[in-house]
Amino acid sequence: MLLIIGTIRLPAGKLEEARPAMERMISGSRAEDGCVEYSYARDVLDEGLIRVTEVWRDKAALDAHFRSPHIAEWRSSWPALGIGERNLVLYEAGEPTPT
Repeated sequence: MLLIIGTIRLPAGKLEEARPAMERMISGSRAEDGCVEYSYARDVLDEGLIRVTEVWRDKAALDAHFRSPHIAEWRSSWPALGIGERNLVLYEAGEPTPT
């Protein structure tokens, strides 16, 4: 299992403008074979900071995700939305264990 955890930053006040592109990205990703979880969450204390959580079944699924049309559309929207700062980290994990 692969996890991508991190953040992206939008300029203050751009969230509503970014929401449609983000919704298309999230919906498209969640529909992909091998996507276990895909979510964006606004940080409560830091306006413009979006926390990203992705869980993928395996590398093949993640590689297919990176070739998807919705990720190309999402990335092409970044300049207009002012998204420049991204901090995403890929982790390998074993099977989940309830705690």
